Amino acid sequence: MSAQNLSQWISQAEAARQRRVSRQAIAKLVKQGRLRTLVVGGHTLVHRDDVTAFEPKSAGRPKAKK
Repeated sequence: MSAQNLSQWISQAEAARQRRVSRQAIAKLVKQGRLRTLVVGGHTLVHRDDVTAFEPKSAGRPKAKK
């Protein structure tokens, strides 16, 4: 993988700073498979585009149809 391709991967801590959430929240999304990951030297990186494009699901139960 080239250095240019590696520039698209960021740490979970950096992803948390960008999204203004905790690192644990990013780790949970990784565990759920909602963000692409790359493991380098034992560190799990997430794809920058996935972090910026991420749309959280709405909280609570879906509204009942009338």
